[in-house]
Amino acid sequence: MIEPVHDEIVLRNAVVSTARAMNVAGINRGRSGNVSTRCRSDRFDGLLITPTGMPYATMGPGDVVALHRDGSIRDAGARIPSSEWRFHREIYAARPDAGAIVHSHSPFATTLACLSRDIPAFHYMVAAAGGHDIRCAPYARFGSAELAHAAVAALQERKACLLAHHGMIAIGDNAADALALAIEVEGLAQIYWRVLQMGDPVLLSTAEMQAVVDKFATYGQQDTGDN
Repeated sequence: MIEPVHDEIVLRNAVVSTARAMNVAGINRGRSGNVSTRCRSDRFDGLLITPTGMPYATMGPGDVVALHRDGSIRDAGARIPSSEWRFHREIYAARPDAGAIVHSHSPFATTLACLSRDIPAFHYMVAAAGGHDIRCAPYARFGSAELAHAAVAALQERKACLLAHHGMIAIGDNAADALALAIEVEGLAQIYWRVLQMGDPVLLSTAEMQAVVDKFATYGQQDTGDN
């Protein structure tokens, strides 16, 4: 389980910078998509999320909306939260390992999602999303409880999923990790799309993908607790 960060200002700035970085990275355009982070302190246990319909370039930390765990807005006079607040709330409730969520309408992931295609084990980096494939959740209307339930199901034992006729979701320990995974998933979607132009890909075996998933668990710089 993630260790919560208590400084809400830091988290608000992370939401804003991550939302802007989505567009800079080319995985989102305009006002679409949304970003949130879990927020826990002695006074508040909920989430911080981007406001609905506001350009990221003009959005500041004060525009980020604080929601209680039941989805109610914490602060009087606050902006209206993203229309997708329901799936953010439901993912946090179902996934104690999720510290942040990035949702984007990235071009190649959305292309596959419009075909209701999963991303199979065509490349070992699919395991970066936590499993042997990246599932595509069935279509449900944006902002609906049905979409929230579909997203939670598609993310079971995964860190990313596609949303049919919609886009993608990536989760991480923090906003930077969630954004990095979203960028990775879009890159995989682009390669998979290109492979499909040439034919059916040769897929890696379940055993090999599990070995890669296990290897990713200890990949990179590990925190030993030493200074």
